[in-house]
Amino acid sequence: MLRGFEQIFLRYADVAIIAQTTLGVDWRRAGQAQRRAYVNAFTGYISRKYGRRFREFIGGRVTVTGVRQVRDFQEVNSIAELRGQSPFRVDWLVSDKSGSPKFFNLLVDGVNMLATERAEIGAMLDRRGGDIDGLIADLGRSG
Repeated sequence: MLRGFEQIFLRYADVAIIAQTTLGVDWRRAGQAQRRAYVNAFTGYISRKYGRRFREFIGGRVTVTGVRQVRDFQEVNSIAELRGQSPFRVDWLVSDKSGSPKFFNLLVDGVNMLATERAEIGAMLDRRGGDIDGLIADLGRSG
């Protein structure tokens, strides 16, 4: 299940932009090797964290209810209906800046997932005294 979610994440998400955004200003001070390692560790972390919940979508349905242009990206509105849960809104922010349309953020019932992950990654980095290599190692073990 986790591997399946990771494949979907890699195919439909702009992983590089999401990873860069979650690291914030520290992305600029990271070297190229650290950036590559961070993107890989972040991908695994997100796949493990959200992949565990992927099972909830079996037998569910996501219905697109609208699309609108917002500056240089599109906002795709949808309703998710999962078994045993009340329907909830999911807004997908999609851009083609990476060469093909991919989502770079989700708003799940108004909760900005990119901002949430950025805050969590920032807190993890702060606990490590700004040590990017330590963060990368820890991301490889958590999620």
